[in-house]
Amino acid sequence: MPVPHPAPRWAAPAFSLPGKQACGTLPRTIRLLFSIVFWSFFVLSSLGFYLGALVLWVMTLPFDRNGRILHLYSCFWAQLYIYANPLWSCRVEGREHLPWRGAAVLVANHESLGDILVLFGLYRPFKWVSKAANFRLPFIGWNMTLNRYVPLVRGDRESVGRMMVECEKWLLRGVPILMFPEGTRSPDGHIKAFKEGAFHLAVKLQCPVIPVVLTGTARTLPKHGLKLQTRARCHVRVLPPVKPADHGNSVPELLEHVRTLMIEEKARMDAAQLGTPR
Repeated sequence: MPVPHPAPRWAAPAFSLPGKQACGTLPRTIRLLFSIVFWSFFVLSSLGFYLGALVLWVMTLPFDRNGRILHLYSCFWAQLYIYANPLWSCRVEGREHLPWRGAAVLVANHESLGDILVLFGLYRPFKWVSKAANFRLPFIGWNMTLNRYVPLVRGDRESVGRMMVECEKWLLRGVPILMFPEGTRSPDGHIKAFKEGAFHLAVKLQCPVIPVVLTGTARTLPKHGLKLQTRARCHVRVLPPVKPADHGNSVPELLEHVRTLMIEEKARMDAAQLGTPR
């Protein structure tokens, strides 16, 4: 287990401060009505999209063994809830750093469940590493199984071992993976200590680590309950790939370098949302 590192002095402020200024809170009645409409649309559309995913899976399996087409379909499915939501917006920068083919370990900070919808907006092939419980969700979880994303039970050493083996198999097939190295959602918007798994994979297979920095997603989906709270302006920035060899193939050095890059970039992105100088 990595030793937690304290956030540097230039770390981004807790998300509660930018949230109050960058995202307006809706009146209670409007929030309730909008939440009912949103979740009704979510459930009904998920049924239709899952049936479409089944058909697409059957049609593409003979020639698309890595499931790239089904994954891109899933990207559109997830992004639909941002496109159709007048309270949410999302801007993605740096897609040019992401491969269409070839092994890479994508690592992203984790603020909320909304991160998943937002990161599908990368529109590039990759396999998610996600909590095993998510795979049991109707329609959404079943689609994750069709996509052969990688399940993980947090705190279970056997599950972690199976996850690492499965990720290695995908990387050897030239399919990127995406992990949240913090292991869980940040409660305050600060990037927490990273676990080493993603960086062990990158060093072992000599593939690049690609940092992906999110901000604004903490205001999308609530951690507890179903009532949507605020407007959200989400921003994703993909940073240039980082090669393990440039850091002596040292897992701790690679981890610390990537984490520092992400903290610095998130501070700049948060400052930009607040309209303050960098």
